[in-house]
This record gives sequence, C-alpha cells and structure tokens, in this order.
Amino acid sequence: MNASESAGGQGGLRIVIIGLSITSSWGNGHATTYRGLVRELARRGHDVLFLECDVPWYAGHRDMPHPPFGRTMLYEDIDALRQRHTDDVGQADLVIVGSFVRDGVEVGDWVHDEAGGIVAFYDIDTPVTLARLADPPPNEAPYLEARQIAGYDLYLSFTGGPVLRRLEREFGSPAARVLYCAVDPELYHPEPCEPAWELGYMGTYSTDRQPSVESMLLAPARQWAQGRFAVAGAKYPQELDWPQNVRYIPHLPPAEHRAFYNAQRFTLNVTRADMIAAGWSPSVRLFEAAACGTPIISDRWEGIETLLVPGQEIFLARSSAEVLQLLRELPETERRAVGARARERVLAEHTAAHRAEQLERYVFEVRTAAEA
Repeated sequence: MNASESAGGQGGLRIVIIGLSITSSWGNGHATTYRGLVRELARRGHDVLFLECDVPWYAGHRDMPHPPFGRTMLYEDIDALRQRHTDDVGQADLVIVGSFVRDGVEVGDWVHDEAGGIVAFYDIDTPVTLARLADPPPNEAPYLEARQIAGYDLYLSFTGGPVLRRLEREFGSPAARVLYCAVDPELYHPEPCEPAWELGYMGTYSTDRQPSVESMLLAPARQWAQGRFAVAGAKYPQELDWPQNVRYIPHLPPAEHRAFYNAQRFTLNVTRADMIAAGWSPSVRLFEAAACGTPIISDRWEGIETLLVPGQEIFLARSSAEVLQLLRELPETERRAVGARARERVLAEHTAAHRAEQLERYVFEVRTAAEA
C-alpha cells in the first residue's frame, strides 16, 4: 500500500509525534527508533513534525540536534507545547504520543481535547508501563494513566503477543497493535575487520539486567582470562569491579554502533525483567546486531523464536558455561552462517521501512472502521 492509499486517497498524512527524544540517544533507545520511523514516513510522502521536550540531560548529549528528515521542534514545557502547537495537533491526520514523555498524562489529555484526526499512543516500554499502572512508583509522575488507554484510537506497542489482547480486554483499547523496534540497514551492515572482542554487550545499566550481564559476560570473562570482552552503556556504577579483560565504554553514540558490533565475534542480548515476563519484546540492539551479521547470544523469553530461529539465526543461553562453550567451541563456519541467516531474516522483516508500512496499515484500518 502506498502513502496515498493509506491516507484514504488524499496524499500523504500530516503526522505529529510527541516523543521522549529524537535528538539524543544518550541513555535511551527511543531516539534511534524515532529517527528510523520518521525518516521512512517522510520518504513515503508524509509530513512529519516531531516535538521533543527540551531537558538538560539530553541537551548536553545531542548526537543529532537537527534531524535531516521531517521537522523537529523543541518545547520547554507543557504550557509552551499548548501555546505553539495546538493548531499542529488539531490539523494533523495522526497524532502520536510516546511513552516516557515528560508530563505525558497532561500531554495526552491535551492531545485528546485538540486532535481532529486519529490519536495513538506509542509505547516503547509496554511491560514497564503495565507494571507502573499496577504499582505506581512513589515520587514519580506517570506518563500514562489507565483511564486514557481507551481514548487512544491506536495503542502501538513495542511488545507483541498476549499483551495486546490484555490492553484491549482489560484497559479498553479499541486497537492494540504491535510496532516493534526496527533497524536501519543503511547504518547497520557487515564491515570486514579483525575482531577485537570475543563477546560484547551494549545497554544502559539497569539493576534487573545486571545479573544476566554478570552471569553471561562478566563471569565468562573471569573464567577465560585469554578472552577479550566489552561492555558499552551509560549509568554503570563507578564502584563496579570490571575484570581486567573487559573494556568498559561509558557511552557509544549511534554513529559508532556498527563498528562496535562488527568488532565482536558474538554479541550479547540481555532483556529487562518486565520484558522477559511479558515476552515478545525484542530490543533494538537485537535487530542492529543481526543486521551487521554478528551472531547473537541471548537470554530466553516467550516469543523470541517468532523473530529469530534458535540454533539457526540466534543462540540462546542460560549460563556462563553455555556462553563459554559457544565462544570457544563453535566452528567458525557455523558462527558466520548463523550471523548471515539472522541478517537475512531481519532485513526481510524488521527494518524501519517495514514499520512505516505497518503504521500506514494500522491507520488505514482505524479509518476504515470509523467510516463503516
């Protein structure tokens, strides 16, 4: 379906996205997702305006201050958003509010009041969102309230599987649809180089992921002194005791991600506890590494086999012993073949272009249902 068809025969859509960040990838996975999606929507003829709250922690780490696709505008607070962009929201065919947006509840209510077209919530953190709805964290403002879900025409979710039906049955979403993260094949692809590390991992520090990082990377590093390992990510405690054969990189901007993956013989994928419990929650790092042809060693969760076939396109491990066996014993021809098969699968199903097409289809479905 082309852009004209998806927009009901009236040309491209006018789309407004209010998201966490598109200008800074520091400490978040939202920016790379939005960059790919906005670029592909613009390529398909849609007029996309991205609105981002200007906060100091991203202002000091902007690796793409002026995205070269769509339009990006910063706003200081909810009052500035209302004053400057009410007309944009009112005239848009589609308004998307993202998870973890500052003052997200107020933003969502304002969008519902002003929007003249379809309103969607894009949850890049669905299991975290559901956990917070069930048990709100103290002293932390919510970005979504349960009462708002039924009012969104579309609930776009990074998590698929049974969670979608739960959003519809329990919270009243009229249309919960999966919109996984994706990879940009122009940025992520194989590059011939001599491997610098046997195993690497990229991810912001989190207390629930760290036990898996410990058992699946740091423990193997301690047990194999001759091996070379790397961890890249923000917010790791200064007191963390890194093995001598592990290189720690505090922050790696997206421009350096491809080189990082290509410098690894294997890459580690570790999933947050809420996402393991929900299943069907692939990380963008999973698709990025696969697009580079780097074989992936991952933790296990429901639905992963629907994305990449275990033993053929990805390796699943439960212990440091299983990780070490792969690192030290897997024949090189098989290692390369698994990486190549994963790349082929991801490029066929999980690029930003695929997500833009999916979003068009969902909008078309909602419009068709409303007109029926």
